[in-house]
Amino acid sequence: MKRTLSLILVSLFALSLLGGCNTIRGAGQDIEEGGEAIQRQAD
Repeated sequence: MKRTLSLILVSLFALSLLGGCNTIRGAGQDIEEGGEAIQRQAD
């Protein structure tokens, strides 16, 4: 159950990133911001 929920959340996050960026530069910025958010949560 936990694994399924995690997979759904990660999928939705990835879709929101891809939907929010219109250019390759925008995709890179979104991915970078996502990585920074993960690092903040890890700290």
